[in-house]
Parts: sequence; C-alpha cells; structure tokens
Amino acid sequence: MNDITLQNFEADLIQASMQQPVLLDIWAPWCGPCRTLGPLLEKVEQAYDGRFKLVKLNSDDQPEIAGQLSQAFGVRSIPFCVLFDKGQPIDGFVGALPEAQIREFLDRHVPSAEALDAEAEAEAEAAEQLEAEGDSDAALDRLQQAVAIDPANDAARCDYVKRLIESGHVAQARQAWAPVAGKALLDARIAALGHWLDACEKAAQARPPQALAAAIDANRRDFDARFELAQTHFAASRFTDAMDALLEIVMRDKAWNDELARKTYVAILELMSKPAPKPAAEAAKGALEVTGKAQAAPSDPLIDQYRRKLSMALF
Repeated sequence: MNDITLQNFEADLIQASMQQPVLLDIWAPWCGPCRTLGPLLEKVEQAYDGRFKLVKLNSDDQPEIAGQLSQAFGVRSIPFCVLFDKGQPIDGFVGALPEAQIREFLDRHVPSAEALDAEAEAEAEAAEQLEAEGDSDAALDRLQQAVAIDPANDAARCDYVKRLIESGHVAQARQAWAPVAGKALLDARIAALGHWLDACEKAAQARPPQALAAAIDANRRDFDARFELAQTHFAASRFTDAMDALLEIVMRDKAWNDELARKTYVAILELMSKPAPKPAAEAAKGALEVTGKAQAAPSDPLIDQYRRKLSMALF
C-alpha cells in the first residue's frame, strides 16, 4: 500500500487509476475515526482481490493535496476517502463508515469480479490467437493487459510470466510472478514458473559448459555441477537436456538438496504439459449455465516417456 506525496501523486494515483479504480484514504495520526477506518479499508481491499487499489495520504504531511481535494468536494473533516477512476476523482465519502456501506459505495463504481474475469479471458484468448499468428510482441501486450484488468486471474498471469521468460524479460517476469508466489505450494504451474525463474537467474552466473563437463567427469557425484548444468539447459528451454541432467542426480541421490532435482524435473514436465481444454459451456442470458464434462489434456508421448523415466528412478 502506497503513501501518496507530491512526488508520487501523478504516478501512484492519477496514472494508476487509468488501470483500475484507486481509493485514496485521507487521514491523520491524531484522528480516532481514521484509525478505525484504515484497517477496515485494508480488509475490504483484500476481499475485493485486486478490483481496486487502496492508497493513503497523511493530511498533516501533505496539506496541499488534502486541501485541494477537500475544497473540490466541499469537505472539511477526516477521514475522507476519494475514489479515482481513469485519472479523475469521481466520488467520495466522509467518516468511518461500517463495512457494508463501504462495499455499497465501491460496488457503485468498481467492476464486478465476473466482469473483470470475462474481460481478462477475452484478452488472454486474443493473445493466444496472436501467438498462433506469430505476433509474439502483440500477444505479450494482450497478456499484460489481461493481468492489469484482473490481477486475480492466475491463469492469465501464468501465461504472461511464461511469455516474459520465453522473450528474455526475466526481471519483469519475476515481478509479475511475485504476487502469486505464496500459492506455489498449492498450484503446480505457479511452482513450475518459480523453478524456471530460478534457473534463468542462476544460469546467468553458471560456469561454461566445458567447465561443468570437466567437473562432472572428475566426480560423477558432483551434484552441484550437474544441477548447474541442468539449470543452463532449463533456462534455454532445452527441457529434455535439463531433465536428463536432473535424472542423473535423482538416480544417485533422490533426497539431494531437499529433493531439488526431482522437484525441478517435475516443474519442467508441468511446463511442457498442455493445459486441459476448457469445459464446454452453454448459457443463455438469465438462464442457469450448464457446464460440460471436464476434458483431459491430450497425451504427449515425450512427456509420458520422461514421466516413466522419473518413476523408474524413484522406485
């Protein structure tokens, strides 16, 4: 959550509201109702899961901005909240409102989760079509837009991170992945992208291939060198070469480095696997949506082969 000042007013409030609504909370340390409202706004922001952004302005530290907004809305007391959208202040409220009234206020202006999801899905589908046509740059722009529209759409975010890595924008990919890093334990694709990012970052400092080969020839159990070699392959999208190097570690020491070789191998398999087709759905306006049976992703002989190799090495 950002604190608004004269220095970041344009970037973190005006420009940020071009992407999503931004709620500015004007407060002061001495204000009791402000201390009540602040945590409640943070709770609501979390519940809305990226549908709006909350920023704060200390009226004692930034009297010029607070004064201009108070004059514009005819308000002389705090807490005072102003909602910005598309670069303009569009509405506000005064006082420590209860949560239900805050939600009513936001729902008049903030897009619904369903609307954002549908818009983000449309951008992601357009990106997929552009990628198929060979226009990778335009596809990346569409995925960036999808994530900006609906930050909670993990599927679009994962596609965006993947495209960034493939196009060599590793630092930007790390930034885009960071908001979902905490879900890695529960989501295999998010975890896999984290392993790929690790490989890309480590590969930049890896020893030359000849030095790694020499280290492995000198000591077949030099697992650090083998893993370093696997990461250079992984970073370059040479997935089967990376898995071959990782398999050598697994066969010799399954538990090495908290099973890092196995986990990385599984991550590569996840990245190589095509997602299952979306279930067919038929829906009429105002009617109950009927969703078709889930479909399994088509089998890939190469992936199946490397799954069998891992199973044989583990058992």
